[in-house]
Amino acid sequence: MALFYGQELSSPLMLGTALYPSPAIMVEAFRASGAGVATVSLRRESGAGRSGQAFWSIVREMGIPVLPNTAGCHTVKEAVTTARMARELFGTRWIKLEVIGHTDTLQPDVFGLVEAAGILCDEGFEVFPYTTEDLIVGERLLDAGCKVLMPWGAPIGSGLGLNNLQGLRTMRAQFPDVPLVIDAGIGLPSHAAQAMEIGFDAVLLNTAVAKAGDPVAMARAFGLAVAAGRAAHIADPMEPSDMASPSTPLIGKAFLE
Repeated sequence: MALFYGQELSSPLMLGTALYPSPAIMVEAFRASGAGVATVSLRRESGAGRSGQAFWSIVREMGIPVLPNTAGCHTVKEAVTTARMARELFGTRWIKLEVIGHTDTLQPDVFGLVEAAGILCDEGFEVFPYTTEDLIVGERLLDAGCKVLMPWGAPIGSGLGLNNLQGLRTMRAQFPDVPLVIDAGIGLPSHAAQAMEIGFDAVLLNTAVAKAGDPVAMARAFGLAVAAGRAAHIADPMEPSDMASPSTPLIGKAFLE
């Protein structure tokens, strides 16, 4: 399994902590999924009287690595400031960097993203940038100091899966030694399995589990899906063909007149 800034995860599933019906269901979902990382928004932790501390205690007690994020930030200044606050609150150099550029699609502002990534990497952050599958942007993020890339599969919360499969395959081929994570748009366990089958190192999702009719059962399904997809990738799948190929050999077949 790929190392994320030198750390090996117990599972390639990164699971968000928002939108669950209750904290208790969230904890059950994490246990059922076996997720290797919990993503947490700083906004979820804010409020008067440090009201988010109770929630942070619940997350900390799950005993898995935490990846704070700059969700909802639309400018470089806002994202950098939020990242600095998250480092102080959560005690980690990891940060999932979001700089949103489009209100409706929540597509990242890749220009602001590269700028913010450079600032944070220079300050010692270990940045997980939410980006597109654009190869040039990927190169710029790596040049800025990022050692992980997190292209979207589809718009955040849409559940559409991998919208640009060929683009994601190309990104995997272009950056064979860089840990790649599908971030956003995953709606079904089959989407997560597909991402792992084509060689991605992890998937990050939240809404697909938290908003399911049974979040715990769905979390378990996603845990199984990423494991199956990873195993399939390691097993070296057969190449697809436009022609049929018989599974029963013709040699030794009886010919009747």
